[in-house]
Amino acid sequence: MSESESQQQKREGNFDFNSEVKKSKIEKVEKSGSFIEIEADAAEDKGSRHTMEDAWVVMADAYTDSPDSLRCAHFAIYDGHGGRLAADYAQKHLHATVVSAGLPRELLDVKAAKKAILEGFRKTDESLLQESALGGWQDGATAVCVWVLGRTVFVANVGDAKAVIARSVVHGSQNHTDGLSSLKAIVVTREHKAIYPQERARIQKAGGTVSTNGRLQGRLEVSRAFGDRQFKKFGVVATPDIHSFELTNREEFIILGCDGLWGVFGPSDAVEFVQKLFKEGLSVTAVSRRLVREAVLERRCKDNCTAIVIVFRHK
Repeated sequence: MSESESQQQKREGNFDFNSEVKKSKIEKVEKSGSFIEIEADAAEDKGSRHTMEDAWVVMADAYTDSPDSLRCAHFAIYDGHGGRLAADYAQKHLHATVVSAGLPRELLDVKAAKKAILEGFRKTDESLLQESALGGWQDGATAVCVWVLGRTVFVANVGDAKAVIARSVVHGSQNHTDGLSSLKAIVVTREHKAIYPQERARIQKAGGTVSTNGRLQGRLEVSRAFGDRQFKKFGVVATPDIHSFELTNREEFIILGCDGLWGVFGPSDAVEFVQKLFKEGLSVTAVSRRLVREAVLERRCKDNCTAIVIVFRHK
């Protein structure tokens, strides 16, 4: 890599494509003679922070060892706080734990899949807490995860990382002078913050308090996360909200992002930004990098910033 290329890469984010889980791939999802290509990639930048505490996963085919099974894609962002040990642990263990908990393969059962995801989160947090106690660390991490099994998409999250779907809208004869088809941005995750009434009530029931600054025990903004061993007794849990839907020809792409990205991008704003880049013919790798670069360099995101763009190419 030339020096100019290296400098450009640094401006656009700190990228590591050497890991097996950090690799852009294309996966075909077949059904009734038609198929959907899934293409995805991620980008990250530490912003003005001294360290990078995010971790992410891009696995366009999570079952490469069983080619006859129902194809599955998995994508995730883990946003660490207090360090990146919890984020790294979840990155390495959550998917395998969900699969071990019974994530359906050949015979898709939505109820069973959601149960496996729920159990996978619980077991991952349980083992992470044991690991952190042995190691004497107290890091935590929020998470937003996607599994695509056949044409069914499962989105699970804890904390304030978000998933946004770009879905086409039928407008009849309405004209779009910019030449872009209309896309609706749909947030399919629910934020878990201590200040929200439902979360506050659960925290107070556990014996915790929410300070006037909206933080648990005056310190932690999120109310659900992996790890955070010192806050578990005050109501912090790793129980995810899980949403599922069937892919149609209206779903064009999904944007996953940590709170750093969504702190400077609104959902509709991000969808429009990504759509324009795809209309210009950019690859998913270039789009994810441009999205993060825009957040950090132009919109002055101070936090760590990580995004995954997942594209559904309908044939």
